[in-house]
Amino acid sequence: MYPVVRKLLFTDCRCAGDATKTYEELFAKLDTNKDGKVDVSELRAGLAAMGIQTGKGAAQKIISSGDQNKDDGLNFNEFSKYLRDHEKKLLLTFKSLDKNKDGCIDYMEIKQSFADLGLDISREDANKILQSIDVNGTMTVDWNEWRDHFLFNPATSLQEIIRYWKHSSVLDIGDSLTIPDEFTEEEKTTGVWWKQLTAGAMAGAVSRTGTAPLDRMKVFMQVHSSKSNKISLVGGFKQMLKEGGPSSLWRGNGINVLKIAPETAIKFMAYEQYKKLLSSEPGKIKIHERFMAGSLAGATAQTAIYPMEVMKTRLTLRKTGQYSGMFDCAKKILKREGVKAFYKGYIPNILGIIPYAGIDLAVYESLKNLWLSKYAKDTANPGVLVLLGCGTISSTCGQLASYPLALIRTRMQAQASVEGSEQLPMGRMVKKILQKEGFFGLYRGILPNFMKVIPAVSISYVVYEYSRSTLGIQK
Repeated sequence: MYPVVRKLLFTDCRCAGDATKTYEELFAKLDTNKDGKVDVSELRAGLAAMGIQTGKGAAQKIISSGDQNKDDGLNFNEFSKYLRDHEKKLLLTFKSLDKNKDGCIDYMEIKQSFADLGLDISREDANKILQSIDVNGTMTVDWNEWRDHFLFNPATSLQEIIRYWKHSSVLDIGDSLTIPDEFTEEEKTTGVWWKQLTAGAMAGAVSRTGTAPLDRMKVFMQVHSSKSNKISLVGGFKQMLKEGGPSSLWRGNGINVLKIAPETAIKFMAYEQYKKLLSSEPGKIKIHERFMAGSLAGATAQTAIYPMEVMKTRLTLRKTGQYSGMFDCAKKILKREGVKAFYKGYIPNILGIIPYAGIDLAVYESLKNLWLSKYAKDTANPGVLVLLGCGTISSTCGQLASYPLALIRTRMQAQASVEGSEQLPMGRMVKKILQKEGFFGLYRGILPNFMKVIPAVSISYVVYEYSRSTLGIQK
């Protein structure tokens, strides 16, 4: 299909030294003005001269992806690094398509890969795809043919490749079907987003219920612990058990579980939209853009469900007989304190969301992508332990940055329900804590908060995977 490139670059056996040599020869052909770098116009013209057809904007995307020093061109080191990295991503996609691991892709494997995304294509369409890549007429595609075809196409994942086939008229899957750029391709293409939401809600419900005693201890220590009234983990649990028995350890858990579905749905839908709005380059998002998207998504979700947060704090701290349930709690807050009470602590909460949600989501995806780029060989799935580690580290980083604001928020939410408590605004409360308890007073209750991270992430992941399987959601 691309005879010049195949002759120059693609042989059945190629070692690292051979690759460097062929990259040098290819770079020399593309660098027509011999200035030591290949810019967009040179790449576009060079590929066209070799008979390589590229999609709209492909040359610019290649340059932008590989241009590390931001000089609008690729020097040889950048050029060779881009090709090596791109080949690695293409190999992962090739292996994911090669279901029977025989080193070739046939039409049944093409059909199955589309089915995994909820797309049903005919044998004729699958054969069209094979014909567009197959060079030797075998109606199968080996790794060399796959690499040959996509080396100078920025697409790497199956979703991007489907978009390429659709736009190049290789495959007619209808104008009504849009394959999006973000992580939720399956949900949007198959219409099973509600199953994903259900699986996430079930995982969150079991996870929060399992760690509810530690969460209640955190809130208890945030509000009641001080230098003069030090509360240890053991002492705190003894107080709660003495006052309300074993069931009191789960106070506030009901509404905490109830708010999972709306909070999760709003946060992740908003996150995907903010990523699209904030990304300076289509299909790619930088770390600071990811941070901003995560922060804004968290703020959007928290604004919508914040009254439930206030009720959760009040119910968590309640004494036996104070409230008969969620509706009684809401009714008494409204009657005694008015509508504004449902937004007490809103400002520190939103300020805390910026570092927590931003750092949590950004660190998680960055760590996962870093692992994939360095260690992934046969699959693009990092595995349970890697995802667990990424989730634990990202959550811990987010908590360290945002915890003081979370403590201030909780105390402001609880003020009216604590006897003898002053009704202080955020600034005065921070000043009072620093004066009476010092800097570490802003981190009261962080120990049980850290203790629940690993079990919460572990339970959530395991339940989520079982829920996906039960609901028939393919990985």
